[in-house]
Amino acid sequence: MALTGHPEAAPDLSPAPAFTLLGAALRALSWVTGEIGSRVDLEPGAVLTARAEEGGLRRAGRRSAGGASRLVRMADGWCALTLGRRDDIEAVPALLGRVFEGDAWVAIEAAAAGFGSRVLAERARLLGIPAAALPDRDARLRRTPLPWKVSRIAAPVTDRSLRGLVVVDLTSMWAGPLCGRILGAAGAHVIKVESPHRPDGARANPGFFVWLHAGQEFRTVDFRTSAGRTALARLLDSADVVLEASRPRALAQLGLAPEDRTHRDGQIWLSLTGYGRSEPLRVAFGDDAAVAGGLVGRHHGDPVFCADAIADPLSGVCAALAVASARRSGGGVLIDLSMRDTAAAFATAPPLTHGPHTVRYHDSTWVVECPLAQGHHPVREPEPRSPWCTPCPADTQGTNAARTNPRDIDDANAHAHSTNAPGTNPHSTNAASTNRHSTSALSTDPHSIDDTGSNPHSGMASA
Repeated sequence: MALTGHPEAAPDLSPAPAFTLLGAALRALSWVTGEIGSRVDLEPGAVLTARAEEGGLRRAGRRSAGGASRLVRMADGWCALTLGRRDDIEAVPALLGRVFEGDAWVAIEAAAAGFGSRVLAERARLLGIPAAALPDRDARLRRTPLPWKVSRIAAPVTDRSLRGLVVVDLTSMWAGPLCGRILGAAGAHVIKVESPHRPDGARANPGFFVWLHAGQEFRTVDFRTSAGRTALARLLDSADVVLEASRPRALAQLGLAPEDRTHRDGQIWLSLTGYGRSEPLRVAFGDDAAVAGGLVGRHHGDPVFCADAIADPLSGVCAALAVASARRSGGGVLIDLSMRDTAAAFATAPPLTHGPHTVRYHDSTWVVECPLAQGHHPVREPEPRSPWCTPCPADTQGTNAARTNPRDIDDANAHAHSTNAPGTNPHSTNAASTNRHSTSALSTDPHSIDDTGSNPHSGMASA
């Protein structure tokens, strides 16, 4: 919560149920990795604040902690926009329908009252600018199913172990690499692939990059050459797991889209995008994807950004959980994970069952008064600490969501044996028949290969 709220005001408590649900997801991840590999125990707060700790980021209210996104009041609500790339800024005159002098954000704020939030978000979509209208609260009251879809692309295998699994990671920035980092900690061999023309933007923050990619093998492949595409195709053929976060057209242009390939038995293909493969033209990054899912804090009733690009680490954790659960079911599936839907799943987490909690300033720091603990606890600012540790026992208290049965998630992946992605192998039928699979608890960084929609500024921190 240290990263949610206005900088001059108290930290905001409203995202606390999402934090509790993250604890439940991490316990499920710990269970499934322990079943089929090396157990991975993660501390929720450290996972969320990793980039903020490295970059010295702090809460900034309606401006994202990373600085690239803003929440703007519109005629009928709120809209989040991200201007993280030069192309985004250059497209603002077309977005507003007029030429202006000076700062793009000043121009957007001045014109905002003349636009509806969904109208502006749609105009932004057509221009390739990451943007999202904040859904109304009634829309967020409905519980959200698992934020991924699973479809059959190959036959399952009997080997269910994560140890020695070959993971080819084509993603960049935060969500996809966090998934790869977790799988590596569980025993997989992760091969990080980068283009010499577009290296991972996370390299701009060396400490954060090292944190995400410790112990991995690195390969540079030139996707623009025939030899490079051939080498990449061979690498994908050898992979047990493929992680990619491209808009679908990027891989299709290389002739490497999952629906155009024959997959060997047991292969798992994770496609992590802003809005899912059914909305291939929409660009999203961590902060605006969170707003699209309704995951925001509140200050006097108005929205503020929840943490630092929170949809990124939440999507990374869910991606790792989805891949590990699919492996436990024998694999042979495509996982379609949406960052927007991930944020929505956490935004609709059940409310805390104990309270009320209050925040006050005490001995030069913000503290939370907790009636369950009968005391107060300091609000921790992002600080250097390893996330690779056992979750805090306090995280096990609170909601029904905290008592997730990991087998529910595993069963959701197993159910995908009846649905397929088209044109992949003799086991395939039609991905169009794929449905979402809900559990009792959990009712994702389009930044990869040669995709002109990639953003070097996406990331996340603490709720």
